[in-house]
Amino acid sequence: MNAAIKLGCIADDFTGATDLANNLVRAGMRVVQTIGVPQGPLDVEADAVVVALKSRTIPVADAVAQSLHALEWLKAQGAQQIYFKYCSTFDSTPQGNIGPVTDALMDALGTDFTIATPAFPDNKRTVFKGYLFAGDVLLNESGMQNHPLTPMTDPNLVRVLQAQTRRKVGLIDYATVAQGAAAIRVRIDALKAEGVGMAIVDAVSNEDLLRLGPALADLPLVTAGSGVAIALPANFGLQPTSTAAALPAPAGLQAVVSGSCSVATNRQVMHFIETGRPALAIDPLRIAAGVDVRAEALAWAKDKLAQGPVLIYSTAEPAAVKAIQGQLGVDRAGEMVEHTIAGIARGLVELGVRQLVVAGGETSGACVQALEIEQMRIGGQIDPGVPWCHAASPAAKDGDGLHITLKSGNFGTVDFFEKAFAQLKDAAA
Repeated sequence: MNAAIKLGCIADDFTGATDLANNLVRAGMRVVQTIGVPQGPLDVEADAVVVALKSRTIPVADAVAQSLHALEWLKAQGAQQIYFKYCSTFDSTPQGNIGPVTDALMDALGTDFTIATPAFPDNKRTVFKGYLFAGDVLLNESGMQNHPLTPMTDPNLVRVLQAQTRRKVGLIDYATVAQGAAAIRVRIDALKAEGVGMAIVDAVSNEDLLRLGPALADLPLVTAGSGVAIALPANFGLQPTSTAAALPAPAGLQAVVSGSCSVATNRQVMHFIETGRPALAIDPLRIAAGVDVRAEALAWAKDKLAQGPVLIYSTAEPAAVKAIQGQLGVDRAGEMVEHTIAGIARGLVELGVRQLVVAGGETSGACVQALEIEQMRIGGQIDPGVPWCHAASPAAKDGDGLHITLKSGNFGTVDFFEKAFAQLKDAAA
């Protein structure tokens, strides 16, 4: 089985892992996503394995250690190339974790060069002259400047990455990318001769990513968002197939839990509420006061689940988030909310929910851990970067498992929650 693993992937959060796995499946790879590093070899065949870590915002040393542990396991499974996946908004601080993790992986693999690009044009994340755009605006004007953990105030990725790494950072610009793989390889050789160890790569379209892909075939390590994934399976002789995303038929009750405070998720929550569906807001101050908010939420949901999907959320506008952080502290506020929502997610599954949407990267990590999910099969795409998955969980007492989607806070259309359940129903029809 080990020889079948072509691409070994390390993702720094759980939604990012499914985002990456989704693009690999669409490009023809059989993909297994694991939650954390498995204890032993997988018992199923796969072309790619995505190891999902919760390392995006933890201390740098811990992120490095976890990533190296994942690398060691993937190498033992015979992975031919390593892919370090981070967010398409390059979520990080001057201390890391993108730069230090990349440095550590490069050292472990004995390589002196890699690329970095969070470009994901399908989700309106593009890189031009080294600057990251979210839609039509620079990253620091997109709402990401208000992120509670990784505020992104500089859209220049060369500067952002250079602050995090001891290696010299360069740029492969759009004019070079437009000329194709041969020109990109020439540029890589020139950068290496200049002592550059990492290079930001411009990409404003899927065509740019597809031109980039062949130039990366010989790199031991690729670092990127999920966009580049559309171009890598072809390097291994694989093509898209309609059967790669098949999942079991859906059943059971439906629910959404959301801990994301992103602009996109705020809009999705408001749309769900405006359509008249039941929604309950979680108050972090009541959690801090010792109220059993989990029990309250489950009691509220119990009688409503039979009528259709319910939403339980802590999503809030930036000003409200800052006010709560001011009272409780950034770390304490985040950990309390994640722990509570994760407990609610498990309780919902115990009540019979078998179709669960989770919004937010940190929230998704906490929920997957609370549900004791060890690995997931990757299914069809709901919106760019967000697939349905199927997983076993001890909380699902019937043993049938559950369908779950882990949505990055910034992803999805305004009607994402409703669309997700409709698509799962249509796929089974």
